[in-house]
Amino acid sequence: MKINNVCIIGGSGFVGKHIANVLTTQEINLRIPTRHRERAKELLVLPTVDVVETNVHDDAALDRLLVGMDAVINLVGILHGDFKTAHVELPRKIVAACTRNGIARLLHMSALKAGTDRPSEYLRTKGEGEQIVMASSLTTTTFRPSVIFGPGDSSISLFARLARRLPILPLASPDAKFQPVFVENVAHAFAASLENPDTFGQSYDLCGPQCYTLRQLVEYAAHVTGHKPAIIGLGDGLSYLQALMMESLPGKLMTRDNYYSMKVDSVCDSGHNNLAEVWGIRPTAMEEVAPLYLANRMPRERYDRFRHRAGR
Repeated sequence: MKINNVCIIGGSGFVGKHIANVLTTQEINLRIPTRHRERAKELLVLPTVDVVETNVHDDAALDRLLVGMDAVINLVGILHGDFKTAHVELPRKIVAACTRNGIARLLHMSALKAGTDRPSEYLRTKGEGEQIVMASSLTTTTFRPSVIFGPGDSSISLFARLARRLPILPLASPDAKFQPVFVENVAHAFAASLENPDTFGQSYDLCGPQCYTLRQLVEYAAHVTGHKPAIIGLGDGLSYLQALMMESLPGKLMTRDNYYSMKVDSVCDSGHNNLAEVWGIRPTAMEEVAPLYLANRMPRERYDRFRHRAGR
């Protein structure tokens, strides 16, 4: 199976930009839809990328996007909002559009521990979407990552920002467990799977080399940024109450569905790591790269500070 042209749905997001960079170096032509072209400016400079402003939830728009494509990658995922539309209905539409347009290859982003019996709607709908993809007649591969870290992430970077700003940090579900995986490891796993028949019909858990509690992740992010807020771990009842209060605030830093998601530890089964075993990728430890983008040293952060000082 030779892949020359790929449509990345959700490609303008955090993981999508990294996958696009990897596939561009392989001279694969990419078509990346977005609702707002302005938000995909980083992709416009990539030599093999065509950014298309469109609505991927529209069947006719999907058909136009897939003309001439050899494969589709679906990365769409949300942490709050209309989970059913994003995680269930969209994968169903993508499968149907691939079938109509004669595209056999589909790579799909699910989530670690997704399943229709899980306590949160996020994990339940991710599980349902995964089932739709894997039950189709297409040649599919599904990826189930734990929390993904790297430049531009919305997890470890968020903890660092909170640690900079808050001297006291009440923390819901402090003992929830995660096994963070580096975004570049994820991107290379996707790229290496496109033409690899050994990955056809498979579903892979993706994790980094080490497990952490949520408290440990926040403490590490604070340490790297040179701050030491007083972290107060909340019990179960107060964790739920915090989630209830915060989901009504702008930005939705936490919701009750996030609280329910953290009831399930986001860690891989012990004894094996798919990154190394399937693709020969050495899982990157968070400590190897996080200091490079957390400790106020990233060019974008310096640029933002200069703009702020200039009153722009």
